[in-house]
Amino acid sequence: MDKDIHKEVQEIKRSFRLIMDGVMASSMRSKGLQYKLNWGATLPRLREMASQIGPNYSLAIELWKEDVRECKILATMLMPPKEMLPEVVDIWMEQTTTLEIAEQAAFNLYQYLDYASIKAYQWLSSPDVLTQVCGYHVISRLFMRKYEPNERDINEFIDQALVALMSSEPPLQKAAMQSVIRFSQLGLVYKRIAQSALSRIGLDFLS
Repeated sequence: MDKDIHKEVQEIKRSFRLIMDGVMASSMRSKGLQYKLNWGATLPRLREMASQIGPNYSLAIELWKEDVRECKILATMLMPPKEMLPEVVDIWMEQTTTLEIAEQAAFNLYQYLDYASIKAYQWLSSPDVLTQVCGYHVISRLFMRKYEPNERDINEFIDQALVALMSSEPPLQKAAMQSVIRFSQLGLVYKRIAQSALSRIGLDFLS
C-alpha cells in the first residue's frame, strides 16, 4: 500500500471516533448486523465525509479491505464508478457479508456502473441470497432511471423475480417486490406484464 494512502486510511479510521453512535451500533447488533468493528456512524455523516474526501479509487480499495462497517460503506461512496473493473466488483460482491453493505454498495456505487444491468442480471440468478438482493436493488434503481430492458431481459427478470417472491427469505422477497413495482412504473405495457406475472403466483398488489 502507498504510504500516503495508508496514512489516510489510518486517519479516517481514527476520525470515526468523532462520529460514533453507540446506541446505533447496539441497535444494529440487536438486529443481527454483525461487524468486526462498528462505530454506529450514520449514513448522512459518512456521506459528508465522502463529500469532503472526494472520489478516490486507491483509497476506496484500501478502505474496503478493512473489516470495519464504516470503512466498507465509505469505500462504496468514494469508488469512482467509471474506474471500477468488473473483476473488482466480483471480489467486492464475494466479500459482502451483511445486508446493509449489499444495499449501500448497490445504492452508492453499483447502479452507476456502465455495465450495471449486466451485473444485476447475473446476480439475480446467484445461489447466494445477499448477491440476489444486491441485484434486485441495482435493477430497481435502473428502472427508476427509466432503463427499459429488452424482451429477453424482461423474461429473465420476471422469471427470477417470481422465484424470489416465493422464497423463504424476507429481505429477498422485499427486494424482488420493490423491483417489480419499479418495473411496472416504466409504463402501461410493463405494468400489464407485471400484473400477469404476479397473478401466476397468486399476487395482485398493483392498482
